[in-house]
Amino acid sequence: MHMTVWRNRKPLEREMGEDTQDGTPGSWFSVTIPSGIKYDRTWLMNSIQSHCSVPFTPVDFHFVKKGARFFVQEASTASALMNVSYKICDEERRKIPVFVSPSAVPYSVRDKLKPEEMEQLKLTLIKRFDVSKQALDLQRLCVDPDLVGHDIDIILNRRSCMAATLQTIRKNFPELLSLNLSSNSLYQLDGLSDIIQMATRVKVLNLSKNKLKSVWELSKIQGLKLEELWLQGNPLCDTFPDQSTYVRAIRDRFPKLLCLDGQVLPSAVTTDVDTPCVVKPCKGNYFGSDELKSLVLQFLQQYYLTHDCGDQQGLMGAYHEEACFSLTIPFHPEDPDPSSLCEYFKDSRNMKKLKDPYLRVQLLKHTKHDIVHTLCVLPKTQHDFSSFVVDTWFQTETMLCFSVNGLFKEVEGSSQGCVRAFTRTFITTPASSSSLFIMNDELFVWDVSPKKTQSTFCIPVPTPSTSSMPSFYWEQQQMVQAFSTQSGMNLQWSQKYLQDNEWNYTRAGQVFSMLKTEGKIPEEAFKEIP
Repeated sequence: MHMTVWRNRKPLEREMGEDTQDGTPGSWFSVTIPSGIKYDRTWLMNSIQSHCSVPFTPVDFHFVKKGARFFVQEASTASALMNVSYKICDEERRKIPVFVSPSAVPYSVRDKLKPEEMEQLKLTLIKRFDVSKQALDLQRLCVDPDLVGHDIDIILNRRSCMAATLQTIRKNFPELLSLNLSSNSLYQLDGLSDIIQMATRVKVLNLSKNKLKSVWELSKIQGLKLEELWLQGNPLCDTFPDQSTYVRAIRDRFPKLLCLDGQVLPSAVTTDVDTPCVVKPCKGNYFGSDELKSLVLQFLQQYYLTHDCGDQQGLMGAYHEEACFSLTIPFHPEDPDPSSLCEYFKDSRNMKKLKDPYLRVQLLKHTKHDIVHTLCVLPKTQHDFSSFVVDTWFQTETMLCFSVNGLFKEVEGSSQGCVRAFTRTFITTPASSSSLFIMNDELFVWDVSPKKTQSTFCIPVPTPSTSSMPSFYWEQQQMVQAFSTQSGMNLQWSQKYLQDNEWNYTRAGQVFSMLKTEGKIPEEAFKEIP
C-alpha cells in the first residue's frame, strides 16, 4: 500500500496569496469564466454574486477571446468564488465553470490615472460635449492638444484609459445619447464593455475608422440598445461575403438597430417565441373542401384517441419510415411556477435558445421508431377536441399540410391536471385513398392563462376508462370507423366494444345488438365528440 502524507500544508488563503493592502501581486486573483462572452454580463455577474458566500466587487471586467474575466483582491473572496464553479446553470441547463488563480495587479489598477490627470481628462471631455444633442465626440482623443500639452497619454486600447473615460462620462454626462469613438486605433473592445453599465442611454455609437477585425468584438457591448452604429473603415467589414450577411450579423447583436454606416435599415421582422399567446382565429376551421374536411378530421380524431389511450406505440403506423419530429417550448429555467414545462425541456428544440449545432441535429427525431419513442416518454395527456382549430393550408396530389391548435391536460405525474396549449403542424402524404402518412410533425407547447384553464375540461368527458386500454394499432382504424358508422356510437365507444371482443367484428356487433335491445348502452356512447 502506498500512502502520501502532506505536511505543513498552508491554508487556502496562504496558498493563493496573503491579503495585503498595498496592491502587491500576491493579493490579486483572476476569475475566468470560459465561453463567458455568450452570456449577458448583468445576468452572469448577478448569478455569480447570488451563489457566492461573500459579497465582492469585480475589478476590470473584460473579455479574453470568448471568455469573461475580472479580478478580486481578497483571498477569502477568491476562495468563496472557487466554490461557485459548476453551481450556476445557463438556459441550456449547462453548468458554468468558474476558475480562480493568483494574478498580477490588474492593468486598470496599476496604470490608474492620477487625480490631476483625471481632472484634465474631465475638462477635455467637457469641451468635446454637445449639450443640445447629448453627444460626445472623442475621435482622435489620443492627439487632443489639451491632453498632449499636459503630457497625458489617453490610449483607449488600454483598459485603464478606457475605464477612466467611462468613469468621467458616468459622473459628468449621465444622459449621454451619442458617443463618437472613431479614429482611435481600437483593435479590441474589452474596456468598452463597461459602457453597458456606465452609459446606459447611449443610442448612437460611432466606431468607424478603427482596427476592429472580428464581429466578435461587438458581442462585448451587445447589451447596448443601439439604434445607430457606424463601423465603416474597420477590417471586420471586409469579412462578409455580401451586404445582407453583414447587416444580419450586426443586427443579431443589436436587434433595435435602425441605421448602419449611415444607411437606414429595412424594418426587421421579429418573432418572440418566449411570449406566446393564443391568437383567436379569424375564420375558425379551414379545410378547403368537404372531402378534405372529412379526411383531416378523421385523421385527427383517430390520432389523438390513440395518442391519449396510454400507449403511443399504436401511432407507429401513422408515421412514414423516414418521418421527422421536433418539439419546441418557451422555457424559462428560473420560473418558480410548479406547472412550468420542465418535463418537456430535454426534448425541446427551441432554435432561439439552442446554440449548439450538434444538439440542434440530435433533437430532430428521425424515423418513426425514434418519434414514437419520444412521444412515449412525454407526459400522458387528454386532449380537448372541442378546443381544436384546424387549418388546411397546402395540398397537392402527393402532399397535404395542415395545422391544429388546441388544449390538452396532463393526466399523470407532478403536473397532473395542468392544462397546456399546443400548435401541431403535420406534413403528410397519402397512404391510401382514405388514410395519411405523417412525413413531418412539429409540436409547439406552452402554458395557458389561469382563466383559460378554468374554462377547459371543466366538465369531464363521459368516456370509458383509458388507463387500461390496450394499444390501438393504426391498421385497426378502419374497423373502428366502420363499426361506428353501423352502430351509431362514437369512435371511442366503438373502439371499446371491438377491444372487449378481441377485435372480432361479428361478435362485437352481436354483443352491441343484444345490449342495445336490453337498453344497457349508456347515452354517452352515442354522443358525437366535437
